[in-house]
Amino acid sequence: ADFEGETKPRTKYITNIAPPKLPDGEKLDFDDLHRKRLEKDFNDLQSLIEMHFSSRQKEEEELVALRSRIERRRADRAEQQRVRAEQNIERQARLAEERIRREEEAKLRAEEDARKKNVFSNKAFGGYIQKGDVKKGKKLTGREKKTKALLERRKPLNIDHLNQERLAEKSRELWQWLRQLHAEKFDLAEKLKRQKYDVNVLRNRVSDHQRGSKVAKATRGAKN
Repeated sequence: ADFEGETKPRTKYITNIAPPKLPDGEKLDFDDLHRKRLEKDFNDLQSLIEMHFSSRQKEEEELVALRSRIERRRADRAEQQRVRAEQNIERQARLAEERIRREEEAKLRAEEDARKKNVFSNKAFGGYIQKGDVKKGKKLTGREKKTKALLERRKPLNIDHLNQERLAEKSRELWQWLRQLHAEKFDLAEKLKRQKYDVNVLRNRVSDHQRGSKVAKATRGAKN
């Protein structure tokens, strides 16, 4: 009710607006502006493309360099492993040679000690047998005869002054001699078997003959 007497404000319109003035001088060539705009956009795009390919080429070069470093490190690592493996093989070979040398030296010392002991025992036992034969005048037992025969048949080695070739020849000679001994042992064993068989046959014949004699005597006694 208070506003009934008031009037609404009216809208004012601006009339006779002047168009913008173009600069004085030559007329604008919109085709030329459009062409220059296109050239600028093309140049900007060309610059972006060149920048992209340059960055891409740089990244590829860095990637190739990285691969080269990886391959070089891998090759260096493989070479180090190969060198370590060769050194390990050489060390194992040296240890094996040293072990073989020590074993050969120990074997030679043991053989030398055994040879000295055998020489000493042979001399002592031979002297004991000779003394027993001379002083006591007793016959040798079977064991003593066997030991004496072995002492007489055993050949001395005498290998201290021999080289490797002569040692090989000596080993072949001993091998042939061992084969000969085994053959002789086999022949003697077969001969012993044959002798035992012959003895048994003779014993049986003697027993049969004795039984026949007893029967004959008993028969003659019964007739008388």
